[in-house]
Amino acid sequence: MIGFGFIALSYIGYLDYTVCKQFQGKRWSLPAKVYASPTELFVGSPLSVTELSQLLKQLQYTEVASLAKEGSFYRNGKSLTLRTRSFRFWDKHEASQELQLVFKDDTLLSIVNRVSGRKLAIVRLAPALIGSFYPLRKEDRTLVDLSQVPKALVDGLIATEDHGFYQHYGISLKAIARALWVNVKAGGIVQGGSTLTQQLVKNFFLTSQRSLWRKFNEALMAIILELRFEKNDILEGYLNEVYLGQNGASAVHGFGLASEFYFSQPLEKLERHQLALLVGLVRGPIYYNPKRHPERIKKRRNLVLDEMVKQGYLTVAQATYSKKQALGVVPFRRQAINRYPAFLELVRRQLTQEYRDDDLTSNGLRIFTTIDVRVQKTMQQVIEKKLKQLELRKGTNQLETAVIVTQPGSGEIVALSGGRKAQAVGFNRALNAVRPIGSLIKPAIYLTALEQAERYTVTTLLSDHPVQLTSKNGTSWAPKNYDGRSHGYIPLHTALARSYNLATVRLGMSLGVGRVAKTLRDLGVKRPVKLYPSLLLGATGFTPLEVSQMYLTLAGDGFAMPLRAIRSVMSTEGKSLQRYPYSVRQTLDSGAAYLTNTLLQEALTDGTGRSVYQKIPKAFHLAGKTGTTNDLRDSWFSGFSGDYLVTVWLGRDDNKPMGLTGASGSLSLWTDLMIKIMREPLRLSSPESIENVWIDPVTRLRANSACADAQLWPYKKGSAPKDSSPCVATPVNQAHEWLNKMLGDN
Repeated sequence: MIGFGFIALSYIGYLDYTVCKQFQGKRWSLPAKVYASPTELFVGSPLSVTELSQLLKQLQYTEVASLAKEGSFYRNGKSLTLRTRSFRFWDKHEASQELQLVFKDDTLLSIVNRVSGRKLAIVRLAPALIGSFYPLRKEDRTLVDLSQVPKALVDGLIATEDHGFYQHYGISLKAIARALWVNVKAGGIVQGGSTLTQQLVKNFFLTSQRSLWRKFNEALMAIILELRFEKNDILEGYLNEVYLGQNGASAVHGFGLASEFYFSQPLEKLERHQLALLVGLVRGPIYYNPKRHPERIKKRRNLVLDEMVKQGYLTVAQATYSKKQALGVVPFRRQAINRYPAFLELVRRQLTQEYRDDDLTSNGLRIFTTIDVRVQKTMQQVIEKKLKQLELRKGTNQLETAVIVTQPGSGEIVALSGGRKAQAVGFNRALNAVRPIGSLIKPAIYLTALEQAERYTVTTLLSDHPVQLTSKNGTSWAPKNYDGRSHGYIPLHTALARSYNLATVRLGMSLGVGRVAKTLRDLGVKRPVKLYPSLLLGATGFTPLEVSQMYLTLAGDGFAMPLRAIRSVMSTEGKSLQRYPYSVRQTLDSGAAYLTNTLLQEALTDGTGRSVYQKIPKAFHLAGKTGTTNDLRDSWFSGFSGDYLVTVWLGRDDNKPMGLTGASGSLSLWTDLMIKIMREPLRLSSPESIENVWIDPVTRLRANSACADAQLWPYKKGSAPKDSSPCVATPVNQAHEWLNKMLGDN
């Protein structure tokens, strides 16, 4: 008997230790929530009322007849009225506003706060939740404090689940007997015999396995929980733990998250009939799923309201009014998991530089990213359409792609695709596909040359004659131009614009492969490269992300900035933990970077990328470079406007030829995407070290605007030709030059 007592006491002590250890302190592993970049609407935005309606639906706003709640809108001709959601951003909390927006000719004309009548220049909408980082057990919840919970919710729970919650000590024989009697009379399960404390123990500590032993442990642990903790602690734990539905692979736990999932509203904003619906789900969230079985949950909701009347929590009139209300469940699923898996992988990769994996999956961090959901959606649509078009060509199939869209002014990644299937989880080609980059490397070579102004200018003649190089082991390498011909002596700018291999190899060898490799590092490429001559034609492999980093430095006029996917990290309580500010440092000669960018503009007007202007106006002055590898295995293009830098790779995962050059493949996709997203032309800013000089294309000597066919070219000051072309010396031209000088002096 003594031995049995000792065993019993030891077991009770074990359960007591288990209950106290798990229920004290941090009770739940809260997944990190990842948000997109907030949408900013400003007067003058190039946005139509239809586009905004579509965007609001993406942000899970509900189109209604009147603004009954936050996150709703209605449209009236060329105006749109909405009620924004209150939201705690990384810099401040913004309250909900009721706004009227008026549009004219696909432009946002005005924004007015309907309550105050004040005109606003700009408004920021709460960002879309695009994903979460979960622990192995995929549970999600939004924690609520008991003080924030509407009284009607607690009343409904007490009325239907545990009448004597504030009187019992964990179990209630009276409740069990009463539940049996009520259920017999009703002919079905109307009430349960378990107390709220027992339900919490079952969900929090135990499994759902049905057995007498589990029921015994449940009762014993419920008594321990009641003895060790206050009633309000137990109730708050129940409100946050109870299982209330399923969002794909993730379980919805707690009333806080259930409120967002079913109504797209915070719990404190719900009305009585909505709270009664949530209480009704406790008995069986799958059976009573309001999105699949609306009639079932309506009956259950009304029963909850009736029980509240019986217990004196509601009047008959209040219950009758609530019963007449529609369910009000949002008609779409709360998208929280892997909405953009390729981008989320990049976010996680950048976060792990400062946070442990356990921090990301258990501490409820709020991560604000740089992704623009409008650009991301447009990119995905273009990819799907363009790859289908390209695969209509004979011999072109099984195409895969990677696309990265960046803002050159900040380095923020606003869209990213790791493959043609946007929702696919697997190999992320944007981050992990190391592929030869072909001619995309050439700007680094010409940049290296232009940094040496005493040797090379944009008009320096280069030899595009055949070349053969022999290594120490006797292996020879004889590169060829894509057209199979050599072009004699050509200006440096033409060699890059038309991507001539022979001229490039000769130039690179005269500079030194090691020096070119240093320029790659200055451009932001950290991957080590082998110093072989074939490097000069892009035989080395980079990922699309590394290519984007390289061209971002060019687009930044020689100022390197890190590619960023994150803006800020906050704790679950709203405290700022980490900011990712804009940072920049000059790594390249600004004059040489400017000259290189002017040549990349020429590559699109007169070189390998000239097809871009069949669809895009030349006034955009775009810059970029095509890249093609041996046997047409890889098609590349990286280029930029004033507002976006986009890198595109096309190829096959098995590395077989796919029949597309950089121009016929990636540039075509790039063009279709830029047509839809870009707004600002590229305006290169000429540094003080640059001067523009008229050059006679025949003699390559100084000219003036009066010389026939004279062209204006940029040079580093002091590097332009000193001698004048014969055309400058004619009497007519001398008089013209004198007149220009006199007018200029005045």
